[in-house]
Amino acid sequence: MLLALRYLCAFRTNPLTVQKVAQRLSVCGVKPLQESILMQLLPIPAFTDNYIWVLHGTQRALVVDPGEAGGVMDWLKQHGLQLDTILITHHHADHTGGAASLRETTGARVVGPTGEPMPEPLQRVDEGDTVMVLGLPFQVIKVPGHTAGHIAYYCPDVDGKPLLFCGDTLFSGGCGRLFEGTPAQMLNSLDRLSALPDATQVCCTHEYTLANLKFAQAVEPHNTELAAYMAQCQALRTQNFPTLPSSILVEKQINPFLRSRQAAVRQAATVHNPLASNDDVSVFATLRAWKNVFK
Repeated sequence: MLLALRYLCAFRTNPLTVQKVAQRLSVCGVKPLQESILMQLLPIPAFTDNYIWVLHGTQRALVVDPGEAGGVMDWLKQHGLQLDTILITHHHADHTGGAASLRETTGARVVGPTGEPMPEPLQRVDEGDTVMVLGLPFQVIKVPGHTAGHIAYYCPDVDGKPLLFCGDTLFSGGCGRLFEGTPAQMLNSLDRLSALPDATQVCCTHEYTLANLKFAQAVEPHNTELAAYMAQCQALRTQNFPTLPSSILVEKQINPFLRSRQAAVRQAATVHNPLASNDDVSVFATLRAWKNVFK
């Protein structure tokens, strides 16, 4: 219920009202350090199951992984916002397809990973770089696995909470397929993300949650946190609400790919593939291969 109310608020908030408040504060000499008094975060649905994340203040917005431009432009016009920056996590077309059109139409800056084909021109970033957007510092974390040059963007504080845009590396209840990377790379990438603060909001770019949780329950049928989260997510999807963002804390409780060192998860992997080795990478590889064929 709390999640549902949060999304109702996010979709119904009128940025013009917030803008009037900010203007009145400015007249009084109060100037916010960031773009707005309170940032708004929400996903724009695209294609079958993609989300294009939007973070905005009173006047400007950033979008993440815009696979198409039309829905983003419609949303920006509806809310009277200017697109400031486009963040891209990896090169797949459903994450980059709208970037060039949005850049040409709005003049927005495009930021993306080094070493991957991108819609030029753009600002290339890599591990350790910091990108300032809407007055917020987003740290670049290299997370290879799904693709060779995949990156994530992490801001330690957006209105009191850390925020992670992780593309197709970490999903709620799952992780991305290994198209270009290795199990060892993906495990290391997920270890890095799971080390972020528990309160970190996890903004991945596909609504795969229910399918992922079905697999997670096959791996850990007695995980009570997982059962409760499944019920919560089913209720949200019944009302056509997103299940996202998740949090690092939730994912550490329910996601088998962040729990691959837990005894119950290791045992399930061994039962599924008795011939596999029992080291950390082999267990992770067994889980990923199992998920690839899970129905």
